[in-house]
Amino acid sequence: MTHTQNKSSALAQGLIVFIFLAVLTALEFGIAILLNSIVLLILVALVKAGLVAYYYMHIYKLNQEDHGEGHESYAYKTGTNRLGLWLFLLSDSFVFGGLLVSRFNLLGMTRPHLNQLLGLAVTVVLLVSSFFMNRAETSIAHGDKKGFLNGTLVTIILGLLFVIGVVGLEWQLAKIEEVIASKDVVGGIFYMMTGMHAFHVLTGVILLFTVWNKGRKGLYTAEKHWGVEAATVYWHFVDVVWIFFYPALYLIGALR
Repeated sequence: MTHTQNKSSALAQGLIVFIFLAVLTALEFGIAILLNSIVLLILVALVKAGLVAYYYMHIYKLNQEDHGEGHESYAYKTGTNRLGLWLFLLSDSFVFGGLLVSRFNLLGMTRPHLNQLLGLAVTVVLLVSSFFMNRAETSIAHGDKKGFLNGTLVTIILGLLFVIGVVGLEWQLAKIEEVIASKDVVGGIFYMMTGMHAFHVLTGVILLFTVWNKGRKGLYTAEKHWGVEAATVYWHFVDVVWIFFYPALYLIGALR
């Protein structure tokens, strides 16, 4: 797939990427149940993360030229802001990377006995939210304010559902079934990984609501919408993190 400036083509591309992500997620779940192959699970996660980073987060825009415009131009400032945002995300990824390393260092090739269907459900919710956020960004980039507002609002709702699913349901189920004790190493890893991620999702929801409110007031146009792009990239980054956290917590390793 290539980059396109046509709105219908851009929306279609976002849909195709989402279909690929959905199929890979189903494949990932099947691999965990039938084959339990760590190598295949890692490969699937890497492919999914690559699709999101390239097509939804637009990492290729870091190489875009500013066409010789001055340092005071909107294009130049956007390019500088874009680089700063990616550097921030890179630094933030070390936190999540450290949690992943801790998970395998402390738990090895074992995993907590978590609710598999709930884990798959919240993963699907987050992937669907990325699909709608991609549509929202594509819409404002082509001057469609209504499409942007609707897509962003759906994303916010799905983000809240994800937090409720993880913190409101998964945490409570783990306690009720006495699968995870808050004072043991499994509990420490489980609550740190899911809690840190849920916190980022919640901050993302707040950021998206801020952007949605500004968009409602007409502060974004097809030519100037850096705030939307920044919020979108951050949201997809949170999705990428979960792409790795999901198999690490729910799929990889034998039950403890």
